[in-house]
Amino acid sequence: MRGRVGLKALAIMATGLALVVASPVAAERAKKLNGAQIRGKFVGMQLTDEVHYRLVYERDGTLRSYSMGAKKVGNWTIEKDELCLYLGENDDGCYQVALSGERVEMTPAGLGGTLDGILQPAYHE
Repeated sequence: MRGRVGLKALAIMATGLALVVASPVAAERAKKLNGAQIRGKFVGMQLTDEVHYRLVYERDGTLRSYSMGAKKVGNWTIEKDELCLYLGENDDGCYQVALSGERVEMTPAGLGGTLDGILQPAYHE
């Protein structure tokens, strides 16, 4: 579809950005989060690469995606200590989450690239 950017495309963009800005030191200190920790960190926050996308995690499980000018609404949930994103796309799915400071790395449970970004308080348009 025209103007539609999927989670896989976000992952590819974020991976490219991560290769540019990530350091081995930051990667070593990343801590894998369990379900309760994920919920505690993500509610009311947004994950962003500060340029291409932001994913807003509402308290009620609503997921708001703003990517390359396209806005979408879906759901997020926690299943088996993984963060699951559902925006009605082929690549919806679950991710293991690791945190190092405000930097988040989300590794998909199945196929696909890592989603990487900064966790910060959400703002609404």
